Amino acid sequence: MTNDGAVGVGLAGFGTVGSGVWNTLARNGGLITERAGSAVKFEIHQIVVRDPDKPRAASVPTKLFTTDWQSMVEHPLVEIVVELIGGTEEAFELVAASLGAGKPVVTGNKALLAERGEEVFALARRHQTPVYFEAAVAGGIPIIKAARESFIGNQIDLISGIINGTSNYILMRMTEAGLDYPTALKEAKELGYAEADETLDVNGWDAAHKAMLLGAIVHGFLIDPDEVYVRGIEYVRPLDICFAKDLGYVVKLLCIVRQHEDGSIEIRTQPSFIPKTNILASVNDVFNAVAIRGDGFGDALFYGRGAGQDPTASSVVSDLVDAGRSLREAPKGGNQGFLPYRKKGTLKPIDETETAYYVRFPVTDRPGVVADIASLLAKAGIGISGTHSSIVPDEPDAAFVDMVFLLHTCPFGTLKSALKAIEDLDCVTERPVVFRIETL
Repeated sequence: MTNDGAVGVGLAGFGTVGSGVWNTLARNGGLITERAGSAVKFEIHQIVVRDPDKPRAASVPTKLFTTDWQSMVEHPLVEIVVELIGGTEEAFELVAASLGAGKPVVTGNKALLAERGEEVFALARRHQTPVYFEAAVAGGIPIIKAARESFIGNQIDLISGIINGTSNYILMRMTEAGLDYPTALKEAKELGYAEADETLDVNGWDAAHKAMLLGAIVHGFLIDPDEVYVRGIEYVRPLDICFAKDLGYVVKLLCIVRQHEDGSIEIRTQPSFIPKTNILASVNDVFNAVAIRGDGFGDALFYGRGAGQDPTASSVVSDLVDAGRSLREAPKGGNQGFLPYRKKGTLKPIDETETAYYVRFPVTDRPGVVADIASLLAKAGIGISGTHSSIVPDEPDAAFVDMVFLLHTCPFGTLKSALKAIEDLDCVTERPVVFRIETL
């Protein structure tokens, strides 16, 4: 604690979000104290960076910079540690040391919590020191706090969300402008919406990590990432987006967290068809949205910017205020923030999850193709709600055609078995393309 009673903060990482936190506290520090109470004001005592001499837009006294995060954790005036360095290895060491020193941690590191959350939260319990992570999910949308506090008395049945802005922008441009994936990705990079290495954004894992954290909050346990079903948008083709539009759907990278009647939890992330009439279908650009359904309140929607300097910094500062209040107004251990790893739960096997499906079969254009495919689907007990076909526009006499089957709800495992048999048909020229149809 400083002489004026300010809460001492150590900031690890001073990139986009870290500098945003500095700017927010500098700009709105007085307002924060007025709203949160005189006991809550902040002073940053050390900032961990890789290069202290690097030019920076934010005006920061150079004496605050250090390359040694251990010295920051041990600094006698640092009471709260903000971890914004990213990654999982060094970040875990930093967080573990901070908790071991009894210093609350504020982090936006979704990968760390999704992959090593069991260890992190076990340390938090052991040392009775909280971990706050609002910034780890959906940037400036206060979804963590809402799930943790506003719905604490409700059973949450379903969370569905669009929680990766990069993928959402790419799919929007493929839908509205007819761009193919490489072109839309290139545009997103030029606009600064995609990182130089876009892998985690487009392969679904960024969104999946966030879905796992949401699941941990509302259901009380973390899932092993290796058990979560994740698919990205890299292989979404304009043809399937066109079919979706014609059929009244929109393709979105959708995260699902659903509780089933048997108590098991379904968590998955994948490109899906959702009806144009669903409110999530209208979430465009780099915006995020999370819909929550539960008893008592029905449906609730949270919408806003899911990334960027100011939105994410806003979430970090919100957690700082909670941590500061805990230090000044509650006895040690009285406010544990949120420690989701309370119990073991059961993840529903992906093969047992059920939805309707869109399946596109590239086939040779000959009589009997539809009957051959329909016969094998019927043998598997899968109903057909509709069929559609498309030929290459500039090749009306082409020998190949894309046959689309809209299928009734069935277990994913049943569909996979049927598709394996269908792939063996001579008329099927490529592997079938599958999208779930979500009614939500």
